[in-house]
Amino acid sequence: MPLYLSSFSYTPATWARLIDSPEDRRDAAQSYIESVGGTLHGFWYAFGTSDAFTLWEAPDNVSMAAVALAISGGGALSSLHTTVLLTVDETMEALRQARQVQYRAPGA
Repeated sequence: MPLYLSSFSYTPATWARLIDSPEDRRDAAQSYIESVGGTLHGFWYAFGTSDAFTLWEAPDNVSMAAVALAISGGGALSSLHTTVLLTVDETMEALRQARQVQYRAPGA
C-alpha cells in the first residue's frame, strides 16, 4: 500500500479548544484512515511552519484523498498538505522508465 506524509496546522480556535480540554488526537487520526482500509504509522507535533505530521498507509490515492478531504472539511485545520512517498524500489523503477521518456526542453 502507498505511504503518505501529511503536514498540517490547526486554527487558533482549535488550539484554544485543545488548551481548554487537552486531547490525544492519534486515536481520531487512526480511526479516519482505518475507515478506508489504511493504517496510521505515526503522529508527531512539531515546531515550524507545520504544527504536526502524520505518516499514513492507504490502499490508494482516492482513499487517502477521501480522508484528507474529510479532515480538511471539518474546519479544525488552517492547512493540510499530503505527499505521496515512493519506496526506493519504486524510485529505481521510475529511474529506469525515465530513460524511455523522450523529453525535450522548452525552446530546444
